[in-house]
Amino acid sequence: MNIFHEWGPPSRLPALAVSLRRYSSPPAPSINPPQMENPNATILQLYHSGQLSAALRAFQTLPASLASSPLSASAYAALVTACSRLRSLPLGRLIHRHILASADARLRGNTVLSNHLITMYGRCAAPDAARVVFDGMPDRNPVSWAAVIAAHAQNSRCADALGLFSSMLQSGMAPDQFALGSAVRACAELGDLSLGKQVHAQVMKSEKGSDLIVQNALVTMYSKSGSVGIGFKLFERIREKDLISWGSIIAGLAQQGYEIEALQIFRDMISEGVHHHPNEFHFGSVFRACGIIGSLEHGEQIHSLSVKYKLDRDSYAGCSLSDMYARCNKLDSARKVFHRIEAPDLVAWNSLINAYSAEGLLCEAMTLFSEMRGSGLRPDGITVKGLLCACLGSDAWHHGRAIHSFLVKFGLDGDVSVCNSLLSMYARCLDFPSAMDVFSETNDRDIVTWNSILTACVQNRHLEEVFKLFSLLHRSVSSVDRISLNNVLNASADLGYFEMVKEVHAYAFKVGLLGDTMLSNGLIDSYAKCGSLDDAKMLFEMMDTGCDVFSWSSLIIGYAQFGYAKEALDLFARMRSLGIKPNHVTFVGVLTACSRVGFVDEGCYYYSIMEPEYGIVPTREHCSCVIDLLARAGRLSEAAKFVGQMPFEPDIVMWKTLLAASKTHNDVEMGKRAAEGILNIDPSHSAAYVLLCNIHAASGNWNEFARLKKAMRSSGVQKSPGKSWIKLIGELKVFIVEDRSHPESEEIYTMLELVGTEMIKAGYIPERACKYVNFDHTDEILAEYG
Repeated sequence: MNIFHEWGPPSRLPALAVSLRRYSSPPAPSINPPQMENPNATILQLYHSGQLSAALRAFQTLPASLASSPLSASAYAALVTACSRLRSLPLGRLIHRHILASADARLRGNTVLSNHLITMYGRCAAPDAARVVFDGMPDRNPVSWAAVIAAHAQNSRCADALGLFSSMLQSGMAPDQFALGSAVRACAELGDLSLGKQVHAQVMKSEKGSDLIVQNALVTMYSKSGSVGIGFKLFERIREKDLISWGSIIAGLAQQGYEIEALQIFRDMISEGVHHHPNEFHFGSVFRACGIIGSLEHGEQIHSLSVKYKLDRDSYAGCSLSDMYARCNKLDSARKVFHRIEAPDLVAWNSLINAYSAEGLLCEAMTLFSEMRGSGLRPDGITVKGLLCACLGSDAWHHGRAIHSFLVKFGLDGDVSVCNSLLSMYARCLDFPSAMDVFSETNDRDIVTWNSILTACVQNRHLEEVFKLFSLLHRSVSSVDRISLNNVLNASADLGYFEMVKEVHAYAFKVGLLGDTMLSNGLIDSYAKCGSLDDAKMLFEMMDTGCDVFSWSSLIIGYAQFGYAKEALDLFARMRSLGIKPNHVTFVGVLTACSRVGFVDEGCYYYSIMEPEYGIVPTREHCSCVIDLLARAGRLSEAAKFVGQMPFEPDIVMWKTLLAASKTHNDVEMGKRAAEGILNIDPSHSAAYVLLCNIHAASGNWNEFARLKKAMRSSGVQKSPGKSWIKLIGELKVFIVEDRSHPESEEIYTMLELVGTEMIKAGYIPERACKYVNFDHTDEILAEYG
């Protein structure tokens, strides 16, 4: 539905009364101090004609003896107001000093002049100076209170502003509409709805509570605090709505997830007529609303309207428009709009750079980054964090290094959030040493820093480091979160570290995190991978209604991996009967279960219903399961045919599955084909050589065995050493095949020889050497076994 089909062309340019703008003035005429017979008149004339800078220059040309013959209160008030409008704090302080040094004591006690000074300091972001002036006033009126409250509220000193508002009430002074409006805005900035309602009660008691300024502030406060319904009711009660009224409710609806309603209100505003032409803030809100819901059609219509009002080149509206196109995946349009902005600020650049980064278009994002630097703008943390998020994989590593250099150059490497992004970037680019370096150099680590390095350890398979770092983390903070614990669970599951899983479970129970579905799913998965299916099932049953598809899938896979096919398939049937839609992980578990116990027909059936019944397109992992299902059952020709019909090229895992099955079923030809498939992908893959050697040795083809052994040596291929883990006196010990680095290695190997001897004495007969080929000692083994 086109909700904007009734809009017609605007009859005239929009009113810009509420837009912020910088005051400017034409060059001031040359003023010769001796000719300025009446400085008060000159300054007031320049001020009232809009020549604010000229009025201030005229003041600066006055003689140093001004203190003995000061300006009038009205001239000083004009100068202070000029500083306020031009946001010139240094000149404002200079004029204030002249007033304090004047011989006329009446100036120092002038309430109106003091009120102007308070307002000036507030607008120049100096609330403390405003408070000093206020505290020194002998007489205060409602304007004085309103000015000092506003000075604090508009400089993010909201608690102080509300404290002053409370003091005003206690003094018996009735607040005017400006004081009430500032108090309400302070509550909105704090997000304190309870306090806001108390101020609202005070508004209802006040004679000034119905003023438009106060009502607009209330609409904004309720909208920002999540009570947009109350804000909308207040908005509807406003009889004479202005641009701020419309802008407040439109922004509130857009920010609180009522994007369609925000667009409808915007349409109503346009329909109101010429008195309510939208400004850049209205367009910014509706562009963001269109972007969030991905409504390109509405966004393009509103874009046309903004062109008619000549606001499409405004920095604020243009940035939101560019962001809208980016959210709708129209990056070319986003870039065209961006380049039409007259003076794009850092926010606009960051929005476009992050849009390209989010789509993984790192080169384009880096080009924009270079253009931004060329425009003279200095990047901030948001800029570089966006770029770092686009650095994925080893191919983007050199871009990440370049961004790291920029960070150091611009002094952003001290920002902990930037360091966290940098750490994650190195982890994604598989540069674990650099990730550890960044972590070590980060001083003010937060929980995100710790979680990032823990995730990096898991992603890069440095699992032992996870436990060392987690121990440090636990000693550094009072409590850890679910992400930290899930990283520990992932490492524990991969290592089969059952004791650590139990410890995490106990800790989660102690701190009340067991109610978190994500963590409970991690525990179920870890228990299952460690072979403790009873614990996994018990936790699963305790979750009851809290179980989601990941809970079911984790337990199904756990049963499947340990050969409990019936239990896995029964659980799958129960899941379907409850109406829980399986995902791709669920089907991996189901197919694995069928494979482990030889349910070939059942497995093929489940594979066939994945896409038509559940819309799950088979992935490589599902295809690997089917290949394994057929290969384990000895149906190698069907497995080979399935490989040929797949929509993608087979990977190493698929070829290894066929190679292992070829060895089991003594199919030399299929073994050769599978080994060639592996070596074509990775010529240095030791497992292919080992398995193929075993096939030839099992069939007595020693010549081919020797040829492969020679090829392996000449290529420098070495069998990857195996690893073992054991927990000894509370510490995890890691052992690698033929590793002599342990300080007690001699005693360990002596004990191993003793155990081997005792095994032989007990009747153990070593299997043929070809089954356990150690290529470093092949000749000796062959000689021993003939």
